[in-house]
Amino acid sequence: MKDKNAVALTPPMGWNSWDVYGPSVNEEQLLGNARYMADHLKEFGWEYVVCDIQWSEPNAGQQPLLDYVPSDYVPFAWITMDEYGRQLPAAERFPSAAGGKGFGPIAEKIHSMGLKFGIHIMRGVPRLAVHQHLPVKGANTTCDKIASNRSICWWNTDMYGVDAAREGAQAYYDSIFELYASWGVDFVKVDDICNTNAYPDNPYSAEKEIELIRKAIDHCGRDMVLSLSPGPAVIEKAWHLRQNANMWRVTDDFWDRWELLLPMFERCEVWERQVSPGCWPDCDMLPLGRLRLNKRKFEEVSDWTQLTETEQVTMMSLWCIFRSPLMISSEMRDNDQFTLKLLTNREILGMHRFGEGAHQVYRTGETCAWRSADTRDGGTYVALFNLSDQQREVSACWEELGLSGPHAARDLWAHQDAGVLEGRVAAVLPPHGSAVYKLEK
Repeated sequence: MKDKNAVALTPPMGWNSWDVYGPSVNEEQLLGNARYMADHLKEFGWEYVVCDIQWSEPNAGQQPLLDYVPSDYVPFAWITMDEYGRQLPAAERFPSAAGGKGFGPIAEKIHSMGLKFGIHIMRGVPRLAVHQHLPVKGANTTCDKIASNRSICWWNTDMYGVDAAREGAQAYYDSIFELYASWGVDFVKVDDICNTNAYPDNPYSAEKEIELIRKAIDHCGRDMVLSLSPGPAVIEKAWHLRQNANMWRVTDDFWDRWELLLPMFERCEVWERQVSPGCWPDCDMLPLGRLRLNKRKFEEVSDWTQLTETEQVTMMSLWCIFRSPLMISSEMRDNDQFTLKLLTNREILGMHRFGEGAHQVYRTGETCAWRSADTRDGGTYVALFNLSDQQREVSACWEELGLSGPHAARDLWAHQDAGVLEGRVAAVLPPHGSAVYKLEK
């Protein structure tokens, strides 16, 4: 078996199309954001460009479910497939895919920019392939024989689960990852698998499908990062997630509201001991900048993040000291200077890349502190958080941090030295605010 950790020795960083374009992203939008990343973000470690779900559906996200209800998912929609029931990108949205080329031309262009390409898929086999009794490539069986009509997703009707015990189950997954490898895919996000929300009594019911996918990646001949969603992931299955995946969601869909950001402190605490090279608990995408452009056709919603600038800094501080994967999900070409600065702070991103042993030092109802160590020089990173709605001083003392003696402090967001400190580090923070320091002897 390959060392699956080798493809993600540091937390993956990139862009995902979902928060801005939902299921409707097209080739121009994908490549336009890739070019922005290559021009403005690549030198800071950002490298993955991920096309999110419904890429095989020609008209995804283009019309409301009803006259007045926008929908990301159209029940029992037509999808583009090959003769083996393997989904293909819809040429109506991705013109370069015409003639059976799939995502190959797009991947080639993204690779030429010095970046990596990823896709989002649903677990299982397409219902259309099942109903048409299409053959499974590499096996003497058909798609209806490997499907489990008792294993479904409650929010997306495209797929049936695959029954791992049936002949041809592994061959089916081998065949789709063989296809992705031929396109040049570097990253695969699989949905409805980390937590199968349709089965509250068995949220990890897709355990055997995860194993099929792991084996398929190992068989396909190309290195791929495996990301599992949605969460919340099941902490009791951390051993299995570490064994098979590179990243897994610790939350349900995360959006741009403080009431969703606040619980992430608890989720990070639960998962802090599972962070290691190749194994990255995932706090979900970064809802920064311009979002939800697919929704503007059908309802009046803001197309800019609802997090305040202070809250955005807090989110980045937590994600980076915890070492969550970082996935931007905005229309990056519309980034303002504030957003760009958030994404290109070398000192904060250095903590994200080189931190080790991150853990929550303490948490109260109003304040919180995290610590990690810099593997390069042994320095100590400290992140202070004000979780309350009032301005507060937040501090961490040397005893709590396992330190002694004077330490020189560096404010990583301000890019300023903060003097030599004795006994504690402290900051007066605005509501929902944060500060990040590096301490050195």
